Amino acid sequence: MKPKPKPSIVVFAKDISRLARFYQEVAEMSVAHADKGHIVLDQPGFQLVIHGIPTKIAAQIQITEPPQIRENTPIKPCLPVASIASARLRAADLGGCVGPQGKEWEARGFRACDGYDPEGNVFQVREGA
Repeated sequence: MKPKPKPSIVVFAKDISRLARFYQEVAEMSVAHADKGHIVLDQPGFQLVIHGIPTKIAAQIQITEPPQIRENTPIKPCLPVASIASARLRAADLGGCVGPQGKEWEARGFRACDGYDPEGNVFQVREGA
């Protein structure tokens, strides 16, 4: 019997190297695979795939500093981290953001905070409560 693939989320990116480095450091993930078009980041039981946007389309996308936050999307990756405070510091150093401590909240055994990556994609980090 073939092994089941891990659950994964795909994030499309204009700059796959920058976005992969961001998530690798913020969510403490390791690189499982990398090629010209995508980078697969790994955690036990889960993968995050950073997939390149086709060149013609990417040329039309303008990433601002700070990025324009893409809040009107129906999906938000929620990533486990050992420490929200550490993820907040790493995110800031890498061009993204994890919200301030005052924006953290608790539910079902975890503490969470929303943030955005260097391209404006919204995500959430979660640590055990």
